Amino acid sequence: MREKVEKALDKVRPMLAADGGNVELVEVTPDGVVKLKLQGSCGCCPMSQMTLKMGIERILKQEVPEVKEVIAI
Repeated sequence: MREKVEKALDKVRPMLAADGGNVELVEVTPDGVVKLKLQGSCGCCPMSQMTLKMGIERILKQEVPEVKEVIAI
């Protein structure tokens, strides 16, 4: 499942990079929780939680149905 998540994140990265940010995949748990670390300007942006939930999580769930939740660490 990790490879599928990485492929889906590759679709998100250009949008994040446009604003000076990026995302690092830290862990995919067996129960479908994806742990990410927001980097660059995304790491300190006040809208980062909205980006995480409404953007990244939504796309990951569409691309990888096994994903149950996305959290930032």
